[in-house]
This record gives sequence, structure tokens and C-alpha cells, in this order.
Amino acid sequence: MVELCRGGQSRRKFLTGVATGALTAGSLSIGSQAFAFVPPEVLPVTVPTATLQAFDLADVTLGEGPFLHAQRKTEAYLLALQPDRMLHNFRVNAGLAPKAPVYGGWESDPLWADINCHGHTLGHYLSACALVYRSTGDRRFKARIDHIARELAACQAASGTGLVCAFPDGPALVAAHLHGDPITGVPWYTLHKVYAGLRDATLLADSDTARAVLLRLADWAVVASRPLSDAQFETMLDTEHGGMNEVFADLYTMTGTAEYRTMAERFSHKAILAPLAKSRDHLDGLHANTQVPKIVGFQRVWEVTGKPEYREASEFFWKTVALTRSFATGGHGDNEHFFPVADFAEHVLSAKGSETCCQHNMLKLTRALFLHDPQAGYADYYERTLYNGILASQDPDSGMATYFQGARPGYMKLYHTPENSFWCCTGTGMENHVKYRDSIYFHDASALYVNLFVPSAVRWKDKDAVLTQVTAFPDTAATTLRWTLKRPTELTLKLRHPGWSRTAVVLVNGVEAMRSTSPGRYLELARGWRDGDTVEMRLDMRAGVERSPAAPDIVAFTYGPLVMAGSFGRDGLAPGSDIIVNERKYGEYNAAPFTPPTLAGDPDTIAEGMRAGDRPLEFTILAADRQPVRMVPYFRVAHERYATYWPIAPGLA
Repeated sequence: MVELCRGGQSRRKFLTGVATGALTAGSLSIGSQAFAFVPPEVLPVTVPTATLQAFDLADVTLGEGPFLHAQRKTEAYLLALQPDRMLHNFRVNAGLAPKAPVYGGWESDPLWADINCHGHTLGHYLSACALVYRSTGDRRFKARIDHIARELAACQAASGTGLVCAFPDGPALVAAHLHGDPITGVPWYTLHKVYAGLRDATLLADSDTARAVLLRLADWAVVASRPLSDAQFETMLDTEHGGMNEVFADLYTMTGTAEYRTMAERFSHKAILAPLAKSRDHLDGLHANTQVPKIVGFQRVWEVTGKPEYREASEFFWKTVALTRSFATGGHGDNEHFFPVADFAEHVLSAKGSETCCQHNMLKLTRALFLHDPQAGYADYYERTLYNGILASQDPDSGMATYFQGARPGYMKLYHTPENSFWCCTGTGMENHVKYRDSIYFHDASALYVNLFVPSAVRWKDKDAVLTQVTAFPDTAATTLRWTLKRPTELTLKLRHPGWSRTAVVLVNGVEAMRSTSPGRYLELARGWRDGDTVEMRLDMRAGVERSPAAPDIVAFTYGPLVMAGSFGRDGLAPGSDIIVNERKYGEYNAAPFTPPTLAGDPDTIAEGMRAGDRPLEFTILAADRQPVRMVPYFRVAHERYATYWPIAPGLA
């Protein structure tokens, strides 16, 4: 039975609306805990309507492959963690006795006390559990969500305030920040994770308790920040604050409460917004992941206000970062900061490049932009970053995640410990690998978009249709889709012809139906489909070269959308030496001198000379000394030294 929200709207349609920004909204008095929806025609603003809709996670299943493997590893990790240990400091701050000892690392270790991220893990954990529950229906994750929500409700009741936090100084840190006093740390950034976790628990897991806690926490923020002038609020935003504007835009969409929309705009950092809205790139030197969540929020604020400057800023930021500031893997930045593009050569070979959180948030932004403007270029970037950034960030054996994925030649991926690290990228890592199904398929009223070539199936309830995708991609450059239909159905199937494939051939029931030599677009099959109809798409994966105009002699090699890495083995590396506690020491761990092979000559000639090995997607290239170098997809590299970028020496290869 589908539960109805007030106004007769199903929770499933409600969830889809939040995902697209096209949901009906309503009103809620500050302090209330009940949702009340009103028709969109009475809203005081004209809000944009998304071009596409996302499918409910519950309507997409994953087949066997690397993405399902990664999901299972994260599910096991989530179940191994103990919620009461993450709740320890929340209960202490509410005057309640903790039920379990606190976790280490960022959650309690004095080494990280200055960043005041205590409690961020709980928010990420809530989001991850909600994603798994919505995707799989596994009640174990629902039980954990409900337990955490009840505990946070108890903290609110005991403390007599809507604020729940795990900071060592409790609410005093937040009070000082609101007052404009000097502080260390990032309280709003940390609280944003709690807000987002409660939002996801509400929308994805139908948790009424999480909803009540979320609204009380939101109302606390409205009241606590109300005395601040706009100038004082803007000064407060100079400190990292995550995506607080996104959360309050979501809250407005969920409830219609006008003050939540106002808060979404107040939490939109004008010092960042104004230049971007005027197409000015002022990012050099800025902390990268401080900015990306703000931009995700700008897009959401545009969706609930219709004010063009927010959309203009988010579009320009994406073009600037994705197209001019990103590495071949889709990551960006050095030591967490944007650097001048002209200085690419000075930063590309750093051990502290490509913070994984940045890739996580860039994919959120890409998806949000795509829903309103379904260009194949957005999907191309999404695919590249998904494989070479997100899938590549997980240890396929332990399920732990990276912080940086730097390109220092001969370095290796370093992963967090299960209980004593809890980096920011540990938290986003919990979410990354349990939401792969959210961007494979999209739809409008009459068309289904296939964006990613992943073993999976999608149920389109409104059409009584199921589309099943069988593929060994990227090992083979093809995919097959099969319709299961209750009746003949007229609709359009839109298949992405990726920018990396020179050609695409589409067959329907074994007969060629379309041939494309124009990559970077969608191929449209509009017809009456019958049960059992099959569509095969054949693509063209080739070796290629990625380079920055600022440093043309430092290159990465690709094969289709995949970054290919030189594989250098494990000599001199002790087992487990890539599981670390302190992310600040990236570059110091396993830092014995290493001299990678030298590549010489024309990079395009080197790429053309790649020779296939015995296993899928394994190749060899010749170094300057004519010795073979093994090349494998970067996403498959683990527990060994590697190189993704190569300084190319002059001369013949």
C-alpha cells in the first residue's frame, strides 16, 4: 500500500519531486512538525520545471558487476558500524549518559579537535542507510535509521532545544559562531551532514521520527540566526558551511514554509555567487570542497526561487571546473584547493590531488544540471568521474575509501581505517557506493534515457514497462536492452552516444536501425515497442590522450571513458600499509624513492601503440628503454604503485 502525504500525494511521487525540484509545496508554521501541501499555483514564485525525472531508487536494480560489488562492500561496512558509538557525543551534549564509547579519528581524537567535525559521520551514515533501504528494502537499515532518529529526538527532548550536535564544547561553539566570535572548525559544515541525513531518512525511508527531528532542528536554525543582519550572516559564511542552502531549499520544497526559502537564500554565499553569476572565474586559491556544495545549493535555490543568478552561477561553475580545471579522472585541485590553470604542471603530479569529496559533490551538481538540461556532455562527465573517481576510490577488498587520489608517479591509493579515521571522504564514501542506481536512467513523459552502461533493470510504472540492460561494459563496448511490456507501447528510447566513441551502431531485434558518426548526443528510437523487443548498441572504444593546454607534455592515457594507469606492483610495500589513520600525511606514507619508467616521443603515437594483454582492458606500452609497461584501468588499481599522468620526454618511443 502506498502511503499518502497530506493533499493525496504519494510518497513516491513526492520523492521524485524533491529530486527534480518540481514538487508541489505548502506551508508550515515554525515549531510545527506536520507537513501541509498546497497546490503549486498558489506559490508566491514561479519555479522552474525539470525537463526530466529521476526514477525511484526502488525501481532500479543492479546486476552483477563492479558497481554491485562496491555496493555490497559498503553495505557490509555500514552494518559493522555501531550507531550508539556515533551517537555518543550527541547524548553527552544533551545531558544523557552515552550508551557506547565514541569512535576515534575525527569523531574524538584531539589531533583533529580544531576542525570540529565531531558528528559529521552520523549524518553521512543516516544518508547511506536511507539510500540502501530505499534501493534494497533491507529492513536492517530501516531499523538503524529509526534507532538514530529516536535517539536524536531524545536528545532534543532532554536538552529542550532543537539543536543536536556532537562538538566537544556542545552548543557553545555554534553560539559563538552565530555571535561572530572567533572560532576554530566548521560547525555549519558538520551540522549540514546531520540535516542531510535526517532529510534522506525522511524522504527515502519514510521515517516520521526523522521528520520531526529535522523540522525542529530547522526551526532552531531559523530562530537562532534571525538576529543576524544580512552582512553578519554573510560574514559567517566565510567559514565552510557545506550545502546548508541546499538543505533549506529542500525543506521549503517539502513544507512550503517561506522562512525556509529565505534561509536557503541567506545561506547562499554572495561573495561566491556574484562573480560566478557574471561568468567570472575567481576560484584560484579557494578551498575546493568548501565551494562545490554551495554551488549544488545555488542550483537548488534556483529551482525554488526561479532567480536566474543562481542558475547562471551553477552552470558557469560547472563549465569552469569540469571542462577547464579537472584532471583526466574528473577530479580537481591540489591539497584541497583550486590552483591557477596555468600552473597545471606544478600541481598535477601531487600526492594530494583529487579529493574524493569534491568528485562526490561535482556529480551531485552534474546530475542536478542534467535534469533541467539533458545534454550528453553532462552524462559524459558523469560517467568519466564515476569510473575514474568514485568507483576508483573504494578498496575492493575492504570497502574502505580514499581521501586524495593523487597522481604522484609510483604512489598508491591510501584508504581509511574502519574505526579510527572518519574523514570527510569516509562519510561521502559511505554514500557513493550505495547510490549508483540513481543516474543510470531518467525519463520524461514519453522517453526513457539510458545514460550509463551498467548491468541493471528499471521499472517504469506509468508505462507498465521494465527495461533490462545486460552488458559487460567496459570490458566490451556494447550493451543489450530488452523490454518487458504488458501491452504494445509507444515511447522513445534515448541512448547516449558518448563523446569518447567515434561511432555508434544500434540494432533492434537484430536488424540495424541507426548508425551514428556524431558522438556526444542521444540517439532516439521512437516506435511502438512489444514485449521481448531487444536493442543492441555497439560502441567504439579506443586509446586516447588527455592533456592540459598549460602542460602539453604531461599526459594521461585513456581507453574509452577509462583512465589507464601504469601498474607497478607491490614491491617494498608491507601488507596493510595503505590503510592509514591520518589523511594529513598523504605523501609521507609509503614515500620510499621510486623512479617510474620514462615514456618518450609523441603521446598520440604512444597511445596508438598500446597492445592488448591477456585480460580484458589490460595493455602494454613501451618505455623509452623498450621495456613493456603494464597499463590497467585506474578504477581497478588497488594495493600497488601506479601512474596516471606521465611527463613525456622528447625523442622516439
